[in-house]
Amino acid sequence: MSDNIEAMDPTGTAVSDGEDLIENEGFDYDEFEDDEEDQPRERMVSIRVRNELFFAVLIPVIFILGLFTGYVWRGRDTEALAVEMMDVLIAQAEGSADVAPAQAQGEPVRYDVPLDDDPVMGPDDAPVTIIEFSDFQCPYCTQWHNEVFARLIADYGDKIRFVYRDFPLTNIHPEAFPAAEAANCAGEQNRYWEFHDLLFSNGPNALSAEIYIVYAESLDLDIEDFKECVDSGRYTEEVQGDIDYAANLGIRSTPTFFINGLAVVGAQPYEVFQRLIDRELAGSN
Repeated sequence: MSDNIEAMDPTGTAVSDGEDLIENEGFDYDEFEDDEEDQPRERMVSIRVRNELFFAVLIPVIFILGLFTGYVWRGRDTEALAVEMMDVLIAQAEGSADVAPAQAQGEPVRYDVPLDDDPVMGPDDAPVTIIEFSDFQCPYCTQWHNEVFARLIADYGDKIRFVYRDFPLTNIHPEAFPAAEAANCAGEQNRYWEFHDLLFSNGPNALSAEIYIVYAESLDLDIEDFKECVDSGRYTEEVQGDIDYAANLGIRSTPTFFINGLAVVGAQPYEVFQRLIDRELAGSN
């Protein structure tokens, strides 16, 4: 996945690996783990990690509280505050540090992310393309799907083309990879998006080999063909290919989106997507 240490984002699930941190600090992990005399060093590393996480969370909290206090002190309404905070999120989307290549100052960072041969909803000539890298067992991905996805499809219709690419975080979500394979197998019978919706709608804790059969039956799939597809691992390389591409691009958390190449990291609210999509639509006219 990644050799980098990633804290859990409030709006997304990040990858963590304690062993990598110790290796990066110059320690021998095996000796460190086995030697009881090194316990003070272990506590020191643990304290350092907690401090880094504390300040990573504290800084944006202080910023938001300070902004809110300034508005209250100046008597400005909370709606204006919400708009300004949204601008901060959009500015981050237009220059995400996690996956940013070199770019001229002041220009939004756009990534040339291919559709690959992944499931697509919407017309090829839609003015806005949204590519999501997601994980069926990720609670933040589930939250975004249930709160934002259907609204975007309903409100924008043929104006957007939505692409789902798999990025199961297998070290913390062991059922995410099999779920992705099962969804692709449902896609062989032209029911990918219905299966995708069932996986998210019933929550990450509901995922299992047995429930995939239940979902397939509820969609009137040919069960024998579906089972053969899943059992054969027909889509293992496809899912792994998405994982490898995302990791090489620098994606570290789910969900991560690209709206006409602009990166949006985490389960951001509907309004963030709405404003970015509206900007893209205005620019295409």
